[in-house]
Amino acid sequence: MPHTDRVSKPALDESLRSSGDLRVGSFRFWFVGQRWEWSDEVALMHGYQPGSVTPTTELLLAHKHPDDRRHVQELLDQALHSGGAFSSRHRFIDTNGREHTVLVLADRMLDDSGAVVGTEGYYVDLTATLHEVRRDALNNSLPDLFAARAEIEQAKGALMLVYGVGPDQAFELLQWRSQQTNVKVRLLAAQIVEEFHTVRAQRDDLRREFDHLLLTVHQRVG
Repeated sequence: MPHTDRVSKPALDESLRSSGDLRVGSFRFWFVGQRWEWSDEVALMHGYQPGSVTPTTELLLAHKHPDDRRHVQELLDQALHSGGAFSSRHRFIDTNGREHTVLVLADRMLDDSGAVVGTEGYYVDLTATLHEVRRDALNNSLPDLFAARAEIEQAKGALMLVYGVGPDQAFELLQWRSQQTNVKVRLLAAQIVEEFHTVRAQRDDLRREFDHLLLTVHQRVG
């Protein structure tokens, strides 16, 4: 049995904790034993104080919106069967009865030998709308965005297609990845546009393939 404890945890530094208008948290899911690990941010999204609850598949499914629960269960079953990533856009209900819309971005989790042992990634809370947040910090920190408007709009279009989000939320996803990877939005956008043609998955696999592109594209920016 591979020693899975050495698998690196998704980086969740201060830049991600305060990633503009998005609320983001990380997770890991080991296939063997169906063991989950939530960051403090994901626990808080669900209404729990950090460290007060041990996440399980049963707990995760119990929080899902009744109309989305079967969909999430099917995705988990598929991930366990195929050894792929758990990726989804769905709703869940926190302990206070509030409904959240989240985007789960994930990639395969490997042990030191390169074997797939689970899936790891991020919960991105899309509940807040652009009208409820401030954009001043964004405009001040990324003054060169307008010079690359065409590439950014194309990348936003790809995100909108794959994840079913609006243009504002698509841009917030680009901003989040920019802040976490310390790569300018326009460079990430240009690389996504350049590599989008490589995503040749069928409809059911498109999101998983694009998750991998989005979570690794900064590594190939020249």
